[in-house]
Amino acid sequence: MFKDALYLLEAVYELNEMGFLCSLFEIFGFAIGVPVGLLVGFVLFIYSEPAHVKDPIIKPLHELDSNALHDLLDEIPQWIKNPDYDRVDWLNKFLSDMWPYLDKAICGMIKSTAEPIFADYIGKYQIQSIEFESLTLGTLPPTIYGIKVYETNEKVLVMEPIVRWAGNPNVTVLLKFPFLQMNVQLVDLQIFAAPRVILKPLVPTFPCFASIVVSLMEKPHVDFGMKIFGADLMAIPGFYQYVQETIKKQVASLYQWPQTLEIPVLDSSVAVMEKPVGILHVKVVKAFKLLKKDLLGTSDPYVKFGLSGDRLPMKKTSVKMNNLNPEWNEQFKLTVKEPETQLLQLHVFDWEKVGSHDKLGMQVVPLKLLNPNETKLFRLDLLKSIDPNESQSKKKRGQLVVELAFNPFREGSDECSGCSDGYTRMENGSGGVSEGMALSGAGLLLVVVQGAEDVEGKRHNNPYALVIFRGEERKTKMIKKTRDPCWDEEFHYMLEEAPVNDKIHIEVLSKRTVFGFQFKESLGHVDINLIDVVNNGRINEKYHLINSKNGVIHVEIRWRTI
Repeated sequence: MFKDALYLLEAVYELNEMGFLCSLFEIFGFAIGVPVGLLVGFVLFIYSEPAHVKDPIIKPLHELDSNALHDLLDEIPQWIKNPDYDRVDWLNKFLSDMWPYLDKAICGMIKSTAEPIFADYIGKYQIQSIEFESLTLGTLPPTIYGIKVYETNEKVLVMEPIVRWAGNPNVTVLLKFPFLQMNVQLVDLQIFAAPRVILKPLVPTFPCFASIVVSLMEKPHVDFGMKIFGADLMAIPGFYQYVQETIKKQVASLYQWPQTLEIPVLDSSVAVMEKPVGILHVKVVKAFKLLKKDLLGTSDPYVKFGLSGDRLPMKKTSVKMNNLNPEWNEQFKLTVKEPETQLLQLHVFDWEKVGSHDKLGMQVVPLKLLNPNETKLFRLDLLKSIDPNESQSKKKRGQLVVELAFNPFREGSDECSGCSDGYTRMENGSGGVSEGMALSGAGLLLVVVQGAEDVEGKRHNNPYALVIFRGEERKTKMIKKTRDPCWDEEFHYMLEEAPVNDKIHIEVLSKRTVFGFQFKESLGHVDINLIDVVNNGRINEKYHLINSKNGVIHVEIRWRTI
């Protein structure tokens, strides 16, 4: 056993001797190898000639193989792949020059929008405060890879840009807890989206559209980095894909077509072009104790009335000669656009054969006092004026008795009830009213003559439109010296039944006056069957004018039932 122990000690000694020698050789090799390697590398760097760098080979797209072409497809702009898209380098240059100012403006909007949201979380989950430590969208603006603009008959502008933004934003949010401060930083944001942008309605008030409606035509691509305490959470395996897919689904559920995001630009009271919502039935019954204006101690009264904010001519009753207590019992109909704000203005005049008619008194009735489909009797004390700043005389001007009833149009009788797009043209039965609803009862026929294109006379071009319906003639204003007039005038027709068997005749005429004589010339006409209007609720079309070489007229017609 003693010998075995000696052999073991000798073996351990030999191993220690070998380990020491190995370590010594390693240090010696490192001390010699590093200087020699640096010397050899320096010699090669100084005396070796650089290889010639070849210029990249540029080939047309049609000469690339399938693999190379497939790799490039995502980077090719839409204006190259699709002829419907236009190249907009000028717009990208505009965004580039404006980006520093847009950055500040957008960041200001983000901050003002986010601060109330942050305030809701203060006190929850032991959060003491939430604030932006830094907020900037970076120096790289979005790039528009092409834009597509739609031609429509509506008062809207529809465009679809392809937007790509590989930005370098620095958005840092600081969360303060009782014993901790947490920095959440958003970096390296990439967004690829194909939105549809609709400016509607187009109005004659700057900036000429009332709102911006945005919807996404496909799911957007969103990529970004998120750092907490300097560590990128997106580097966690599986977390990146989960967050990206979740954001895509949430954004798509909110804004992917047919969902929309509407951004108001103008105040609704200024910008919105109101459409008729119902009919006001007015029955002028009688009047009592009117003022004496004639020399014989009597008056020849009549009533003239209309709705506030209405561009249509005012209605008026017949004249009752030599009567201070006239009875009319005459009924009229007016179209209502804003029942909550419009007023019925009534004026009583004394008719004069020569000169202006004397005013006997006036009064107004707010339509908000009326309940739908209920008749209400009003006995109104006539006033000199409704202006509160004008002093009223103590002289009594008599009373006027009227019956009023507001009948709103049936729900679903408007053309927009079935339209999913602001620019959809009603060319079929979809989105219209039901046949039974359309063919029953009274209603309003609204004809809007928008304008014409390429109308040309042989001797002059001063076009106006003549609308003839059931023998009644209406005219638009005349626009001088143009082949593309824009009238944008509407005409209302109150009907007791749907005009299923009627046509409307529209003719474009040109007129010139020479030495007191008027010379008229027809520039073309069109006859429109109203059966399609009744069935669909609305048509909005451009019609080729008969007896015109290239003339086209743009007409919108609506039918609303009570």
